[in-house]
Amino acid sequence: MALGLVSGLSWGVADFLGGLASRRAAVLSVVALSQGVGLTLALAALVLIRPEVPPVREMAFGALAGLSGVIGLVAFYRAMSVGNMSLVAPLSALGAVVPLTVDLIAGRAPGPVALLGMLMALGGAALAARAPGPASRRGVGLALLAALGFGGFFTLLALAASTSALWSLATARLGSAPLAVAIVLIVGGGLAMTGRTIVLVVASGALDATANLLFAAASQHGLVSVVAVLGSLYPIVTVALAGVILNERLGRLQAAGAGIALAGVALIAAG
Repeated sequence: MALGLVSGLSWGVADFLGGLASRRAAVLSVVALSQGVGLTLALAALVLIRPEVPPVREMAFGALAGLSGVIGLVAFYRAMSVGNMSLVAPLSALGAVVPLTVDLIAGRAPGPVALLGMLMALGGAALAARAPGPASRRGVGLALLAALGFGGFFTLLALAASTSALWSLATARLGSAPLAVAIVLIVGGGLAMTGRTIVLVVASGALDATANLLFAAASQHGLVSVVAVLGSLYPIVTVALAGVILNERLGRLQAAGAGIALAGVALIAAG
């Protein structure tokens, strides 16, 4: 449980930093550099730690997770560059519905208390998305696309992490980083950005990779659906940072949604 919660915290900070960077540079460039940072860190860790090499099947799942994740990340950062972070982040967290659905179909349903907590956490995230003002609704469609991409990422990464969490991260980045760079080269725009923006992206990429690794490790010890919901509480962190640093106002519904989500976490832990 703790690993899932910490992964959500790490993702929340990473997404805020990446969202800031995407307002200063091309979204594709931000994604490509952040994924490259994650790949570099993962490969360096593999050389130092040398974990057991997983079967090819798991490595393939990792690469597919990376592809799904990069699609979600491009949509997510684009949504945050044109819309309100306090709206986009909670909507993207609905991606946790994907692994929950997979677990339910496979007959791996969590206990009733944990299931209630998961529903409360997801419902709280959705309620928090009710940001005030019509202008803040921009990016909703992209946020929902990001949710699908993240949901696929959660499900596939857990399948890739059966043998080694570190290898699952490395193969995911091997799937996402080259694709992101290729898209930048095809679409154009280059990777040029200011020094301050580079710092934001590097920090975002490192935190994102850390969150991925924590999520993969957590999925080895519990239901993917439960871990995914815990990890998907990152919007609370992102919304809080947006409120403090960017002065994005939190409406009453958003505050209530965050409280319901936190109560859901408590039930998940109790269940």
